[in-house]
Amino acid sequence: MPQLKPKNVVLILTRDLADHIATPVFIVDEDGTLVYFNEPAEPILGRSYVEVGELTREQWGTDWKPVDPETAEPIPVEELPLAIAQMKRIPAQRPMRITGSDGVDREIEVVAFPLLGQGDRFLGAVAIFWELNGAAG
Repeated sequence: MPQLKPKNVVLILTRDLADHIATPVFIVDEDGTLVYFNEPAEPILGRSYVEVGELTREQWGTDWKPVDPETAEPIPVEELPLAIAQMKRIPAQRPMRITGSDGVDREIEVVAFPLLGQGDRFLGAVAIFWELNGAAG
């Protein structure tokens, strides 16, 4: 039976903070694995975190089919704000259109930033996002 790796206390505290924020929050660990998204994210993503569980960067980077809202071209995983924050350890932002697990297209704005520990040790990244102009057609 595979043993789950323990989560860093900063990720635990970030998850607790996310549970008290009215804005959608998406959290990944140092490897880019989704470790949590909060309840306000559920209507936009079309499922609850309990239903989704942990996902690799490649899974969460493609499951919601992110596309550029102006060109309708798919956004490569490595160009997503959360992937940039996780891989390059810098903040990133951009608008995008996603298709929720409920099949509804939504235009969102995403701001992502890295989480650092003592000695600038990289611990994970957080994306905060919100829907623009209601549901996209």
